[in-house]
This record gives sequence, structure tokens and C-alpha cells, in this order.
Amino acid sequence: MTMSNYQRRTKDQLAARVAQDIFDGAVVNLGIGQPTLVANHLPAGREVILHSENGILGMGAAPAAGQEDYDLINAGKQPVTLLPGGAYFHHADSFAMMRGGHLDICVLGAFQVSASGDLANWSTGEQGAIPAVGGAMDLAIGAKQTWVMMDLLTKKGESKIVEQCTYPLTGIGCVKRVYSDLATLECTPSGLKLIDKVEGLERAELEKLVGLPIAA
Repeated sequence: MTMSNYQRRTKDQLAARVAQDIFDGAVVNLGIGQPTLVANHLPAGREVILHSENGILGMGAAPAAGQEDYDLINAGKQPVTLLPGGAYFHHADSFAMMRGGHLDICVLGAFQVSASGDLANWSTGEQGAIPAVGGAMDLAIGAKQTWVMMDLLTKKGESKIVEQCTYPLTGIGCVKRVYSDLATLECTPSGLKLIDKVEGLERAELEKLVGLPIAA
């Protein structure tokens, strides 16, 4: 299938698309990898309080080159900035926030998401993979909304959105939205619903890529 009629969103365009939907005053955790880019695209004038599971509340955008402070890092060990009023705290307090339902949104990467919102984002089962789920399970289930940010297709051209996950699960029925390089989709108990797609991509073609029906 040719991709000549449409362009994938770049990682920054995708991050900006996610940032667009984060409401004013939201407390948000950005997962390791692509989701960290969302911090750089939050609209000016909108207050979003960013949380990191290693014990930070009130992160800002990535520091400018040469301004990094490696005593101030996120859960992915990337240097971050702290906004006025931001705070550091114990790891246990951070997990209490996650498990206690105090996060409005978490944005995570994924290996697979099912049409009904099951999430697999910690292991592909391959030898040498990370040995445990870590904090992803607490985030996926503890946040009021879990959004996934990922490429729609694997490097082999297979859809990461599937009818049923084949990788070890992180959470069941927890994903509300999938933001991908080709489309934004809502996961519902009755299947996928289209929120938006890149210009030039027809819904029928998107359904073929995903291999599942997508309601308009």
C-alpha cells in the first residue's frame, strides 16, 4: 500500500497534537520515550502540572543545550527543568500520587493496544527484555485517563493496534485514546472510534492498515 498521498506526523507534530488536548490545570505524567516531547509543546498560557514518577511535580520544558543539570532528571534519566513552585519528593510519595488517582492524564508509549483499551507496553517477551513492569502498571491504572502515543505500525508494517494483545499486559481496558503518526483513535468497549487522521488518508485505508473496523 502506497503512502504517497499523505504524510505521517513527525514526532514533534505528534507531541503537539497530544499537547493540544491536555486541559488547563491538568496534572499529567509523561512516560519514558516519545511522550516526554509533549512538555515542549504545551500551549502558552495553559497551566499543566507535569509529574515524574521518580519524585518531581512541576517540570518545565527540556533545558537548553549547556544548561542541563543532571541532578534534575525525569524517570527516563533525561535532564529537565523545574517551574516556579515545582517540588521534589520521595519516590514513595510519587507512587502514592499515581496509585491514589491524583493524576488526570498519563501519556505512555506502547508495543500494543487492543481496540478495547488493553495496554502492553513493558515487554515483548524477547530474551534480554526488561524483567518487570515497573511503574507503568501504576500509571496506566491509577491515572484518570491513559493516553498512548506511538507509531501506528511496527518497522515490519504491522499494526500496533490489535484486536487482542499478544504481549504481556500492563493494564486491562485502561487506554482511552491512541495518538499515532497517522491518526488519533478512541478505544471503547465496542471498538475503535476515529477522532482525527492525517490529511489525505481515507478512513477505509486506515482500517486496512489497522485490520479492524473504525467507527466514524
